[in-house]
Amino acid sequence: MSEVGVEQLRERARVALGVVRPVGWTILGLGLASGAAAQAAGWRELAVLSAACFLLLLLTWPFLLGRTSVRVDLRLEPERVTAGQSVAAGVVVTNVASTRLVPTTLEVPVGSTVHRYALGALAPQVSDEESFTIRTERRGVIAVGPATTRRGDPLGIFSRDMVWTPRREVLVRPPLVPLESLGAGLLRDLEGVSTDAVSQSDLAFHALREYAPGDDLRHIHWRSSAKVMASTGEAALLVRQYLDTRRSHATLVVDDRPSVWGDQEEFEVAMAVTASIAVRAATDDFDVTFVCGAEASAGGDAHLALDSVCRADFGTAGIVATARRAVAVAPETSLAFFVTGSAGTFSDVQRAAAAFPPEVRRLAVLVEPGSTSRVTEAGGMPVLHLARKQDLGAVLRWSLR
Repeated sequence: MSEVGVEQLRERARVALGVVRPVGWTILGLGLASGAAAQAAGWRELAVLSAACFLLLLLTWPFLLGRTSVRVDLRLEPERVTAGQSVAAGVVVTNVASTRLVPTTLEVPVGSTVHRYALGALAPQVSDEESFTIRTERRGVIAVGPATTRRGDPLGIFSRDMVWTPRREVLVRPPLVPLESLGAGLLRDLEGVSTDAVSQSDLAFHALREYAPGDDLRHIHWRSSAKVMASTGEAALLVRQYLDTRRSHATLVVDDRPSVWGDQEEFEVAMAVTASIAVRAATDDFDVTFVCGAEASAGGDAHLALDSVCRADFGTAGIVATARRAVAVAPETSLAFFVTGSAGTFSDVQRAAAAFPPEVRRLAVLVEPGSTSRVTEAGGMPVLHLARKQDLGAVLRWSLR
């Protein structure tokens, strides 16, 4: 037999054995063990027990017969919420078979819980809708689904499960703090941040040079060319030369090590602070990159960054390695924030900041509950000490003056 044939047999055996639930395996094992003991010891009681076990398996097996042909529509509105808000969820089951649906059970996992609904004998093309509410308490990702029908006996000995929908997610964002503009706006984006790369077409004027064959005639500076020709008597054309500029780009680097955070709540404050800065930066027409350990969103808008904030969790990378990864995914960064906890060391923040080029403006954010919110400076870098996330607007405004 070929390897493909063997693999198909294994798959069929796995599916066949998968209909037996733990209770069924227990009854089967008890029947085999009591039968063997009855034959060895001659105990009639054990023989009766063994026969009862196998009879029970025989009577419950027919519940698996038949097919379940349905269409399941899982609805979530909205799929992105702020912590504390609710999600209106529902599941619509339609019998797409030509006969009545055999009563079955529908299961919809929501986070760590499972919603179960009993589906009756639906007529062909008839739908049954069930609604429920998903309540959110804190930032994170709530997995919803997949919706599964479970067909089997009332005792739970056998069941045949069929998956009808993919796994969906509800992204719970942290509460945001309103912030004023980071100071870039449209004008700074038009001017850009100058680099050392010389260009023939940009917004940052650099110098004049002699015309060379192939230069764009639109860049000839006619007034300067006329002055040169008047003073030297020689025909000469001068063209403008520019410096490349780049669009404003904010990168947020968050330390993922549990050891730098006093507790989970302190980390949640940092996530709220980071999300608030990301939204403000996007409002100011920045590109936004977020990196926290293994989680990253590169150069997208606020929605992409906020999705990554929802998924961020503790890890082992540390702020230095995270910053180096941020440089790789966002080389065009013009403004960088380094967020760490009350137990973090400023030397790590400095090493993380050193991973970025010198022209990048850098700010450190230290979440320190129980202290006083203030702005200090160390190593030429503003340091925002945050006792409460509500103080972010004031200290950020002071540091960006």
